[in-house]
Amino acid sequence: MALVLCTGADPEVMKVRKDFLIRAGHRVVTAMNEKELSEACQKYQFDVVVIGQTLSKMMKRHVVDLIRHHCPDVKVLELYPITIGRAIEDADSWIEAPADVPQELADRVTELAKAS
Repeated sequence: MALVLCTGADPEVMKVRKDFLIRAGHRVVTAMNEKELSEACQKYQFDVVVIGQTLSKMMKRHVVDLIRHHCPDVKVLELYPITIGRAIEDADSWIEAPADVPQELADRVTELAKAS
């Protein structure tokens, strides 16, 4: 079981992602803005952060900078649409969305948590 921070821009997608990860046995905290992200990193020691595919490349880079500052040891998993491609070159892992994201997401989170 991993402690996961999910970030993103779409509240409905974030809820679905959170519910799925919880059903897969993980504990999940969500953050949709800089303040929530900062507060979450101060309160918890996350194993994995999932950066949602709906964020722009520029916002994803900003989120990673914040994460590296506030949660330096966390593993970063970027979800990305094939039409845009990866935005975070130094992420620990990537998943192309909307491939078979739910099961692949749960499996990748578990792998990254074990590696932390």
